[in-house]
Parts: sequence; structure tokens; C-alpha cells
Amino acid sequence: MTVDKTRIEQWINDDPSEVDQQKLRDLLAAASQSGPEAEAAAAELENAFAGELTFGTAGLRGKIGAGPNRMNRAVVIRAAAGLAAFLKESVGEDFEVVVGYDARHGSSQFALDTCAVITAAGGKAKLFPRALPTPVTAYALRYLGVDAAVMVTASHNPPQDNGYKVYLGGRAVTGPGQGAQIVPPYDGEILAKIQAAPAANQVPMAESGWEMVPESLIESYIAQAVSLASPGPKDLRIVLTSMHGVGGEPCLQALNIAGFKDVHIVAEQHEPDPDFPTVSFPNPEEPGALDLAMELARKVDADIVLANDPDADRCSAAIPDASVEGGWRQLTGDEIGSLLGEQSASFWEENSKQREADGMNMFGPGETGTLACSIVSSRLLSQIAKAHGMNFEPTLTGFKWISRAHNLVFGYEEAIGFCVDPQHVRDKDGISASLRLASLAQSMKAAGRSLDDLLNDLAYQHGLYATSQLAVRVTDLSLIADAMKTLRTKGLPDLDGSKVVESVDLAEGYQGLPPTDGMLFLSADNSRVIARPSGTEPKLKCYLEVVQPVAEGEAKEARVEAQKRLEAIKTQLREYLGFN
Repeated sequence: MTVDKTRIEQWINDDPSEVDQQKLRDLLAAASQSGPEAEAAAAELENAFAGELTFGTAGLRGKIGAGPNRMNRAVVIRAAAGLAAFLKESVGEDFEVVVGYDARHGSSQFALDTCAVITAAGGKAKLFPRALPTPVTAYALRYLGVDAAVMVTASHNPPQDNGYKVYLGGRAVTGPGQGAQIVPPYDGEILAKIQAAPAANQVPMAESGWEMVPESLIESYIAQAVSLASPGPKDLRIVLTSMHGVGGEPCLQALNIAGFKDVHIVAEQHEPDPDFPTVSFPNPEEPGALDLAMELARKVDADIVLANDPDADRCSAAIPDASVEGGWRQLTGDEIGSLLGEQSASFWEENSKQREADGMNMFGPGETGTLACSIVSSRLLSQIAKAHGMNFEPTLTGFKWISRAHNLVFGYEEAIGFCVDPQHVRDKDGISASLRLASLAQSMKAAGRSLDDLLNDLAYQHGLYATSQLAVRVTDLSLIADAMKTLRTKGLPDLDGSKVVESVDLAEGYQGLPPTDGMLFLSADNSRVIARPSGTEPKLKCYLEVVQPVAEGEAKEARVEAQKRLEAIKTQLREYLGFN
């Protein structure tokens, strides 16, 4: 074993969790023996002490377990101490923090520890009474006007993970970033405070003194989500799955109050379960994740499937499609983003003249609303914004950037994250997005049409923007570094035979965006590839987009051709980067 035993023993002495202390003692004892079990124990210790779980713009996220490179009470307590020190210095002794948590293993304890640290540091902590969706915590930050929010969640990560998101608001941040997740320089400043914090068992912790968030706030969030639904009769038949997360009851309640009474839940996935037993990976984007939902949709002859991820900040959907096997097709994040973007832009355009006449423009006289999406998402949203006389703003990946767009009306990222109500939730929100999607599907059904028809309308108007993703998961991170080096040094000569006319290293900045690790390639026929390492998983992600000409009435044929082009580019990339 190469790990310093003295360091491990020091961590054990400083760990406030007797359970984690014992885990490490057991691993040390096992590692001192011989055989496969000893090798496994040694490997676990080496990984747990390979470094520290770093606090950054995504907060903390990692595997649950003992040691500095894991999510555990010791790491969370020091993170809370760093956040408290940052807030005390930046806003004063009376800083306020609201703390939410999901139903993952350890989440409630991490939330309690955070409140205990905040309270002992002189701050005012407000704790949610139970596990709830991430967007409810983001809503509470702005609703309560507090200085920060903490959400304990690992979103759609595997069951062995947990995480710790931080939002700033109140007096800590002003402007469009108020209520959003942290970005530089705040992440670095908080990290410095964490690193300066004492050992976890030396951090002062109160035994009581925090407040409970009242049920009225949760009811207010539901009411706000309901307000996004269109009025009128509703006969839409919906299948709803919460993917074993915390969004099931809140989303069902909001849909019912909005008038959607014909909702069929996927019972096996409705109640929170941190082990996510029916899916191999609790992400609605993953192949097979919606199998149970689609099976139920066929059984009840549904109009739409709506799915939230485990912390309900993301939303996916599937629609009937007789041309595919099984009769149901899952929409891509870009397709949903285009539908919700068109809906939001139409609302804005319809109401803009009346708002100006009434002096009710939320952004000020003469100001125009903005549609925004991450740079790796489809360029179709920019065309939708232009058609409706709105601004468009590309951003870096992540809602910490999307939510900061100037005069934001709607923002999305292709990874099924949608912000449809930025005035109240400055983050992605799977529940409010579900309400908006259901309303859009209802209005199309009332007109004898479908969401697929609306996607075709957009294709006829702007051209068919088709997207896909090549995601390569690795166990050896050096493979991702090697692939990025190849792209930087050799580039790509063409995309499915169309010459690459623009190659951009995003690490040097692009169109006014901050530097980020990625490469962009644009071909003569307007195809685009962006390659970047994932920020939360051991993956290389390549985002592909082709723009296919389409004649009126020939959308189906154009989609088939576009998919062929996307698959050809995927094959080309796999071979070029050695990921066959």
C-alpha cells in the first residue's frame, strides 16, 4: 500500500463520524493482510486518499465514503465552514442560508450538518422539512431573499454518489447572477475558506437553533409552477416518471392543480429510492431509462411521457411515433429546448406590445427579452430568437452561466435542462418545464396536431437542425487528455466529407465567452462538432449538429437523411480518436 498510514490515522482522529472512522480502520486492517481482499482494501484507501474532493463551480460531487476524496460528513462540515466564513466576510455576521436536500444516501445528514455549522458560525439557517427537488431550493433562495442556498444532491449520478451545490443571492450577489449557482471568483474564494478551516471535529457545530422552511413556501413554489400552464380545458393523457427521485409528488400535484387530471404514474419509479432499482443509471437520457414509462404509455394510449431526473431539475419527454419500433420516440434535449424556446418566444412577442403600452416591461422601457443556450446546444434557438425579434445569447455549458444571460426569458442546455421561469427559479427546473411542455402538447392536441408537427413547422421555417452526441466513458482519464490533444494538434480535416472551414480552441475564448476546455469545428455545409471533457463524469463528450435542407411536407425524409449524416460523423470521430 502506497498511501501514508500516518495520514489515514490522522484523518480517522479528525473525522466526526464514528461510522466512517470504523470503515477506515476496517480497510486498514484488511489492507495489512494478503490476497485479493487485501488488494481491494488497499486500492480503496489509495483512491480515498488520492487527493481532496475539490470545491468548484459545481460545488462538490463524488462517491460516498470515508476519506478526503469522498463525500462524507467530514468533507461537508469543512465545506459548510468555508461557506460560512465566506458569507460572514462578504455580507456580515447576520448572513442567512437556506438548505435543501434530496433522498440520496447521506443527504439529510449532510443538510443537518450544514445547518449546525451555519448556526454555530452566527448565521441563520433555514432547513427544508423533507427531501425535495433542487428547483424548490433555488426558488426559496429568491423567495426568502437569503444570502445563499445549499442543495445536497448528486442529481442524476449513480446511487453511490452525492454532491453539494451552492447558490448565492441576497446581499452576496447582485445583478443577473443573483440566485444562480456560483461562478468564479466566488468558487475560489469559498475554496480558500474551506482550505483554511480547521479539522472537521474542531469545527463548531450547534445542536439546534435553525428554522424549518414552512410548508407555505413549498405551496408557493407549486403555485408558481402551476401559473405557467395555459388556462382552459385539458384532456391530455400523461405518463409521468420521477426516476426514483423526489419530483414525483410535487410534479403530480402541480399537474393536477393545473387541470391535468389524466396522469398515470410509473408506480415502480414514483417513490424516492436512493438505490434507483429499476434503472442502471438514473438519468432520463440514458438508453432504457424510459422503458417502463413507454410501456405504460402504450398500455394507456397516452399522449406524452414526462420524466424528471432524481432531483427534478431536468425534464425529458417522449411522444407517439408510428415510424419507430415500439411506437414511441424520446425527444432530444435540443428538440425540447426548441419547442419550449418557440413557446416562450411566442408568449414574449404576443405580450410585448401590451407590456410596453402598460409600462410593464420587466426589463425596462425598450428592453428586449433574451433566449439563451449553452454553446454545445443547437443553434436553432438563435434562429427562433431572431424570428421573434428577441436577443440570443450563447453561454458556456452549465446553468451557472445560462441563468446569467442578460434579460433572460428562457434558457436551456441539451442535457435536458430548461429554465422557463428565470424570474423565480434561476436554474433548470424539471417541474416547471413539465408544466410548460404539457400545456404545449395540450394546445397542439386541441388544434388536432402534435408536438412532432410543431417540430416540423420549425424545420420548414428555419431548416432542420438535427443533433446527436458521441459520449465515451473511460476508466483511464488519460484517454480523454490524449483525444483532446489530438484534436488540438491535428484538428479535423472534414465532417462527413465537408471540409472543416473553422477550428476553434475554446480554451482561448470564443465569441466573448470565458475560456473553457473544448474544441469547435465548423464545416462548409454548416455541420458542427464540439468536443469537451465532461465536468462531472469520466467522459469525453462530442456534440454533433447538422443542418439539413427540407422542403415543405418532407420533414420525415429530411430527418432520416440528417440521422445518416450524424451517424457518419460519429463513426468518423470514433475512428479518428481511437475509440472503436
